[in-house]
Amino acid sequence: MAPAPATAQRVATLTRAAPGIDPDVVRLALMARDCAVRHGAPSPQRMAIIDYSRLSTRPRLWVFDLVRNRLMFVEHVAHGRGTGENRSQWFSNVEGSHQSSLGLFQTNETYTGENGYSLRMDGLDTGFNDAARDRLLVMHGADYVNPLQALRQGRLGRSWGCPAVRRVVAQPIIDALKGGQMLFAYHPDRRWLDQSILLNCRSSAAQAIRRARQALTLR
Repeated sequence: MAPAPATAQRVATLTRAAPGIDPDVVRLALMARDCAVRHGAPSPQRMAIIDYSRLSTRPRLWVFDLVRNRLMFVEHVAHGRGTGENRSQWFSNVEGSHQSSLGLFQTNETYTGENGYSLRMDGLDTGFNDAARDRLLVMHGADYVNPLQALRQGRLGRSWGCPAVRRVVAQPIIDALKGGQMLFAYHPDRRWLDQSILLNCRSSAAQAIRRARQALTLR
């Protein structure tokens, strides 16, 4: 089934389901998804949106059921140590930067590692997040994702670039997103907005989609 396009009506429907989310971020997420599917990515049933322009002390991760147009989760999510304190400022696709990455990711396999139950992701945005697998940027639970402690210390605990969530919600969120769903990480970064192959729907997106589909098939 082809995905419903990122029409104003669909953006409004998802925005109504998730009070507090920026409709422009929803629109960009759906634009990126539509482009990815157009170039060969599996059409996702569920999608996570992270708005890194919001302070870390506020909920900024939403997970949507795109079939029923309903909100499944709204949660706090960590950014990388190199990305900033309470406010996200810097993003990278480089190993060792400890910074978060922007753009659209395809979710892939789960595993249990040193951070417990975790979800691997493959970046679809060439030059901005396509090193995610090599950098081990995964979704996992973490004790430092503690909203009450964040209010006391002025920021949420930080990861090495992973979108870490509260341990108590990690498994249900990961189970909702695993195996070919999508995650979109946003920040008003001008270089990314101008150069993203998915937000500008360039034909070179097809190569990134092929790599991600191979990863999804082989693992």
